[in-house]
Amino acid sequence: MKKIFGGINLTWPKLIIMAIILGVYTAIMAMLPIAKNTSFSDLTVSFEVWIFLGIFIIMNSKSPKDSALKCFIFFLISQPLVYLVQDIIKHSNLFNTYYRFWVLWTIACIPMGFIGYYMKKDKWWGLLILIPMLLLTGEMCAGYLSDTMFSFPRHLLTTIFCMASLIIYPLAIFNNKKIKITGVVISGLLIISIFAICIINPPKYSTIILYNGDEYQFDDSYNVYLVDKKYGNLSVEYDAGLEDWALHADFKKAGKTEFVIESPDGKKTTFDISIKRSTYTIKEKNN
Repeated sequence: MKKIFGGINLTWPKLIIMAIILGVYTAIMAMLPIAKNTSFSDLTVSFEVWIFLGIFIIMNSKSPKDSALKCFIFFLISQPLVYLVQDIIKHSNLFNTYYRFWVLWTIACIPMGFIGYYMKKDKWWGLLILIPMLLLTGEMCAGYLSDTMFSFPRHLLTTIFCMASLIIYPLAIFNNKKIKITGVVISGLLIISIFAICIINPPKYSTIILYNGDEYQFDDSYNVYLVDKKYGNLSVEYDAGLEDWALHADFKKAGKTEFVIESPDGKKTTFDISIKRSTYTIKEKNN
């Protein structure tokens, strides 16, 4: 790991080739239907891989100025390509829609790359420079761990990558034993906190799946339930905004099951339901 974080001769041609390859690869992952909502497409929506690449560039730069320029040029090439490749293939307009956000981060890479270089000095303030990157990686790790718990094994690789990065960064960046140990302890506490948060506050997807009158009639006198309780629970609740009844769901797990609407006279209507992290599909069964 020490070779990756400081032992590579990162020339400008290598940096530019790396930026082009990663920009095109990210665009492909964003377009592949099979990669959607998996670890392979996560780098299209979050920062954990790009933080790794930024630290990689910083640690293999020769000076603060070299670090700032290389970080800036790397992201100046790779990020537009992510959108431009998709625009060319899909005839979309993603560049104009999203790059206005990413260009701000690209400009910010100049001071971040300059300051980040001083992590190489192996001083305590180098750990202070690293801590915001540890916190940001930890925040994303918490989100992906929650997603993995809800729809295992989706995003498992990204979750493992984030946790491994939290431990590897202080070990690989610093030589001073005390700084290294302190960094690992901070990362360890972050990981423990992430697990604790996800266990205490497990993932849940709350939504309305039916409204009264949308082909089906029901009110609070009806009994509604998921056939397999491990997927969550259903309830009939009054929607004050619509002044009508709605079938509310609190899903705890992705998968396929059935749910039942049972009238007071015992008539049952059964539905197949496919649950995902932030969406669902339902279909009435032949009863």
